[in-house]
Amino acid sequence: MHRAGSFLECWIRAWIVPISIILGLLVAIPSSDAEDGTASFFDALQKRLVADGFDAGRIRQLYSNEAVVFEAQSVAAYFQHNEAKLDYGKMTHHSWIDEARVYMATHADILTTARQKFGVDPKVITAIILVETKFGRYLGKRSILNTLSTMAALTEPGPKEYLYQQLNQKTRFRRDDYDKKADSKSDWAYKELKAFLTYTDLHRVDPVSVVGSYAGALGIAQFMPSNILAYGQDGDGDGRIDLFVDADAIFSIASYLQNYGWKPGIDRDQAFKVVYHYNHSKYYVNTILEITGLLEG
Repeated sequence: MHRAGSFLECWIRAWIVPISIILGLLVAIPSSDAEDGTASFFDALQKRLVADGFDAGRIRQLYSNEAVVFEAQSVAAYFQHNEAKLDYGKMTHHSWIDEARVYMATHADILTTARQKFGVDPKVITAIILVETKFGRYLGKRSILNTLSTMAALTEPGPKEYLYQQLNQKTRFRRDDYDKKADSKSDWAYKELKAFLTYTDLHRVDPVSVVGSYAGALGIAQFMPSNILAYGQDGDGDGRIDLFVDADAIFSIASYLQNYGWKPGIDRDQAFKVVYHYNHSKYYVNTILEITGLLEG
């Protein structure tokens, strides 16, 4: 018994030491956030949201989710985005125009209802959905919550400096220009973040699950959250506004354009001014109107 006990003790000791070392190492290994120094970047943002009336428990639970992280890569890309480099012109190719006609036929009922309710031409709605997301096939893969939270956090020195270091050194702004852009975008993103959290609460949407563009736009219509609250419409009558549903996207685009002055029979110059509110790019607007004209043929 004594010898057996001694053998057992030696065996246990031989394994306990390595196991304890391994466990100690596992505990000491930081998370990816800890490694890159971003783990605390949303602390001040959470306090700000709570101070603005959001439920403290909900905010704490939301930002403790391991999927909620500082999204430096996509925000850096957004900061260095160049609208002029986008090839909107390819959307005027006959293959896309043919597909646009199919889309209009498929959703003829809801497009007709949108025209009756908001006075907006179905062809311009279809053109916008084509250019924005290719009829819902390209919705973006970036977390809206991460994107808006990251930009909103740039009011703090740590996040602001960290993001600056992630910008492509060959094309990044001068530091003073970057600081101005970061300050402007952080104020804008904070308002959009509050709108996003309000929207997801009102319409029973999990904010962590929503993905979209690296600018924070979401759904088939690529609306910013504040525009969903202002102009979003329930096109299918289910009591919710879901911009990933064609009927809701169609109604919401029509509502938006109506608000900015679209009326039946408006001329091209007036149409240009209205669509320009959707995207402040002349290239974009001209493409939308060209597609609209091609759909008349």
